[in-house]
Amino acid sequence: MMRVLLILSVIVAAGAGTLFAQTHSSEVESLSAIIGAADAGEQISRGKYLALVGNCAGCHTARGGIAFAGGRAIETPFGSVASSNLTSDAKTGLGNWTPDDFWRAMHFGTSKSGRLLYPAFPYPNYTKVARADSDALFAYFKTLPPIVQANREHALRFPYNNQFLLAIWRALYFRPGVFQPEAKQSAEWNRGAYLVQGLGHCNACHASRDKLGGLDQKDDLAGGMMPMSNWYASSLTADAGTGLGKWKKQQIAGLLKTGVSERGAAFGPMSEIIYKSLQYLSSSDVQAIAEYLVSLPPTQSVAKASVESLPKVQMDQVMEWGVMLYKKHCVECHGETGAGKPPAYQTLVGNHTLTMLSAVNSIRMVMNGGYPPGTSGNPRPYGMPPFAYILSDEEVAAVLTYIRNTWGNHAGVVIPEDVNFYRSAPVN
Repeated sequence: MMRVLLILSVIVAAGAGTLFAQTHSSEVESLSAIIGAADAGEQISRGKYLALVGNCAGCHTARGGIAFAGGRAIETPFGSVASSNLTSDAKTGLGNWTPDDFWRAMHFGTSKSGRLLYPAFPYPNYTKVARADSDALFAYFKTLPPIVQANREHALRFPYNNQFLLAIWRALYFRPGVFQPEAKQSAEWNRGAYLVQGLGHCNACHASRDKLGGLDQKDDLAGGMMPMSNWYASSLTADAGTGLGKWKKQQIAGLLKTGVSERGAAFGPMSEIIYKSLQYLSSSDVQAIAEYLVSLPPTQSVAKASVESLPKVQMDQVMEWGVMLYKKHCVECHGETGAGKPPAYQTLVGNHTLTMLSAVNSIRMVMNGGYPPGTSGNPRPYGMPPFAYILSDEEVAAVLTYIRNTWGNHAGVVIPEDVNFYRSAPVN
């Protein structure tokens, strides 16, 4: 029975793929026919800006390598996917590509040869990018000096390296379609939605995924664990405590543009994204993103951690120990009431890094310390020192349990076993 189902799945996928390719071809030709030639200089300049919006260099640059030459291994739960060369080299880059070829990759997730691309390249988001913006990106990439660097082979485990199975995945999770503005919303809101859903591909990190790597559309932007980085991408919805429910528009915009705000600061992978991408966005685009995010409704799926996970007597002991540790190691910067002195010293009151269900980010910050990104709006960021060599697993758990359950914060306890797990995790 299973064999029959598998055969049927392959046949269905193959048939769908043929129809898919035919549809793509006609749509690309019709689009090419109606798009006029833009001013070359203006188009290239816009493409350069859009490459920053999408943080293209972040993935398409190997560690210590040449920008946009590819070769970076994007780690996934299914193996690693090697990013491609976006420079103008004719043999290993985009030198022999056309605007239509590039549009197919962005909009349909297929390479120049027609091979299906893996969604580590976030074409489920990029499909919403307008054709004019796709052409501008391509025009900019064609100006990059040619770098001869052959694309590396992917290192995906069987059966995830199978194109037939990828076709089935696409049938389940991928629907091509350009962003459609909502008539009832403002132009600013629609611009923000376009950037968040499209080139910004925010839900690639800030949403949960199922076992096959598909995004949970019901909880889009409700937050999720980034398994290969051991960081938790927080909710961007209006969830109180776990998301942006108490944030004002200007606080969101400030964090995106500078890496710090009155309500929190960016660390971990988000710090890198702000440093390489978001700080360069125009003020109007940052405001548009904030306008869209502040409008997102709360989700109902985010579980609330309970402080009753320890017996009262034991909880009282942990809290007493935690306050002693806080006064010894934390009060100098964050103050007796946890108010801190933003943006230099972050407030701990209502800080969603602390109040979210997962304690992983707060554990990693106490253990490893860190700095927000150095941006033009915050060129000399204040950092937090690491305490991994000062505090034991039990002490880190106690002080975090105290911070997560005082000053109006209501979150779960932190256990020493979780601290120990992340003690040896890579810093980034």
